[in-house]
Amino acid sequence: ASLVGRRTQPSAARPSRPEHPDRVNNNSIQMSNVNNKNAHQHERVLILDAGAQYAKVIDRKVRELCVESVIKPLDMPAAEIKQGGYTAIIISGGPQSVYGDEAPKYDPDMFSVGVPILGICYGMQLINHVYGGKVEKKGTREDGQFAIDIDESAALFTGLGSKSTVLLTHGDSVTTVADGFRTIATSPSGICAAIEDAKRKIYGVQFHPEVDLSEDGVAMLKNFLINVAGFKGDFTPASREEEAIAEIREQVGDENDVLVLVSGGVDSAVCAALLKKAIGPERIYAIHVDHGFMRMDESKTVVTALKEVGLELKVLTCSETFLKATTDVNGVKTPVLEECIRPEWKRKIIGDTFMVVSEEAIRNFKLDPEKVLLAQGTLRPDLIESASTVVSSNAQVIKTHHNDTALVRRLRDMGRIIEPLKDYHKDEVRELGKNLGLPEKLVWRHPFPGPGLAIRILCANKPYDISEDEVKATAEQLQKYSGDGIYATLLPTRSVGVQGDARSYKQLCCLTTDAKSPDWSKLFALAKEIPKKVHNVNRVVFVFGEPIKQPYLNSITNTYLNQGTCDQLREADDIVTSLLTKHKLVKKVAQLPVILFPCDFGIKGGRGVAIRTFITNDFMTGVPATPNKEVPESVLMEMNDTILNNVKGVSRVCYDLTSKPPATTEWE
Repeated sequence: ASLVGRRTQPSAARPSRPEHPDRVNNNSIQMSNVNNKNAHQHERVLILDAGAQYAKVIDRKVRELCVESVIKPLDMPAAEIKQGGYTAIIISGGPQSVYGDEAPKYDPDMFSVGVPILGICYGMQLINHVYGGKVEKKGTREDGQFAIDIDESAALFTGLGSKSTVLLTHGDSVTTVADGFRTIATSPSGICAAIEDAKRKIYGVQFHPEVDLSEDGVAMLKNFLINVAGFKGDFTPASREEEAIAEIREQVGDENDVLVLVSGGVDSAVCAALLKKAIGPERIYAIHVDHGFMRMDESKTVVTALKEVGLELKVLTCSETFLKATTDVNGVKTPVLEECIRPEWKRKIIGDTFMVVSEEAIRNFKLDPEKVLLAQGTLRPDLIESASTVVSSNAQVIKTHHNDTALVRRLRDMGRIIEPLKDYHKDEVRELGKNLGLPEKLVWRHPFPGPGLAIRILCANKPYDISEDEVKATAEQLQKYSGDGIYATLLPTRSVGVQGDARSYKQLCCLTTDAKSPDWSKLFALAKEIPKKVHNVNRVVFVFGEPIKQPYLNSITNTYLNQGTCDQLREADDIVTSLLTKHKLVKKVAQLPVILFPCDFGIKGGRGVAIRTFITNDFMTGVPATPNKEVPESVLMEMNDTILNNVKGVSRVCYDLTSKPPATTEWE
């Protein structure tokens, strides 16, 4: 079949409604499945990626239900889908509009293949659009968790109650449901949240059942896969460890050596341990690059920890090399790192400098460059967020990971990069680390980005990048959320977020209170509501201490990467980490970034420090820890007091209240 449905045209050009699979293509479908069983031990679900940041999370959840899955781009021809003999199709979300010029291509004949289909977010809108329904941009976005009303008689919702809390991230909505379909869920705004055509076994959900923030999401996916599509749930893949080791041996061969950059986090440590088990320590050259952005005593801790698994680490101290480094971004030469403000440029300078340092290490080790591979502990979420084609050709960039820069991609294309963990998520890596005998204290270390503190120091030399009128208008919008002793204030700081499967780079809002003890439930409710309604804001924090009653703040302390700012954040980070360990809370949160940002809070030369607790299973979505639930409020107050009393130049300490989405885990 030729690829014809690039973008669905107005109704005259819309493909005709596919007939029921019981009447059309039945023989070819049965034969296709028979052929599949000869080729594959297990039935498979096809995940068609429309550019979703969560595509691999869908895959992860499907695997948890013991169903084999394959991810392909949305424009996969229907003939190939038939030939693959897939038992069901899931169409992912994506950042585009089904009626837009940039809508991803697709083959409309895929709807005639005759297997059950589940459309998620964009996938639901595409189904509705193709079958003659309407999809339009509404005045209100829905971004965040919502309790939707569901029809318990629908196959997707078997065994669930009449309401379910789900994650919605969309601006476009289904306004007229296509003929043959019915609405089976609605949002609190009355917007269609799910549709079904039970006869044809085609379903759509506007929300994301694959993420942890959708509380019944796994049950819904199970209903589709097991009850609707008829999967047996018998997919037990071969040992992941054996697969990774086999891949290493195949790629490295008998003659190549491997250079591995070890940051000290669990990912690179597991990568190094796997390499050792696969090819032995003699062919591994493990180096730890101290770029000057490490946590307190990080390098010493890394060397000691990896000795326990029999790996000798060479430490390269090169902080000046990184601070003075520059790179080219799309033909533009960046400033040196210590003068660079743009977050993406900072990441790319650091990523490319890592590569330069590794090449120098190869020369110092007197290795043959033609017989050396560079190993990285890159995980699947890293590649998804940086829109790597290793995962998908459609995903949008949320942030650039230091281990997935353009230079790394060129090396990967040349076959010079080995990434044995590229199909793993964090929880799988921890399990693998345990099986490899890595010490528990290393396996359970909180993730620490390769660029280190450099991306936790927000650099700026002016308060706002939006106009004064826009600042005032945004601050005025925020005032409707002030009341009952709570004050909403716009801060002169921007951070990265993810909204509607695409990156946002927007302002920070802070909440303060007159109350001696904060009303956390009210604060979290405001943190969910504000980014939905105030489009210039994607992150909300609570600032400890006296209330801030101004509608917006307008002064900052110019901030760059240098020894002073690194030491300032290093001290604050060490206080938070030490108190987390002291109170045995390390396993209560998945990650805890501490951020230094330029807002001076009215104190000349001062800066803010943010505490970002993060609870997640998949690291693609997550929520902050709730005080007095996962983390005692008294511990947060102790962190606040200790930082203010011991770290020079910190004006205020704040607590990040924002889930992911709309905010990312890191602020840059």
